[in-house]
Amino acid sequence: MKAHTAPWQARLAKRAKKGFRGYPIGTIAFYGPDDKRASKMVASVIERENAEPSVMQKWVSDEGDVRKNIVAVDEVVEFLDRHGVRTVVMPDRMIGCPHEEGKDYEGATCPKCPFWATRDRWSGQTIQ
Repeated sequence: MKAHTAPWQARLAKRAKKGFRGYPIGTIAFYGPDDKRASKMVASVIERENAEPSVMQKWVSDEGDVRKNIVAVDEVVEFLDRHGVRTVVMPDRMIGCPHEEGKDYEGATCPKCPFWATRDRWSGQTIQ
């Protein structure tokens, strides 16, 4: 039986599955208070190898999952198209807390997102 694909997965993951197609590369990352709800989505553009992102845009949702917000997903697709992105890179999971160290909090862990204090942000595995 085929798993149901959410609309955001169909729109964004389809582009990511195409593999490397050249520069510019668009990155899409999801952040949330835990590994279930994305409260922040960040897209950036990398123009050439070893370069820092040249442009970045963020979408946030205080209550819902930003990945399920069709307006936000449409805006991400338009952002990628506007910047001529040829390759899309996107993890299949949340990669951490939506708060930014040094901006939203000080220290090694976010006091608002205890879920991430004991998790590896790339694997999701407990690290304590």
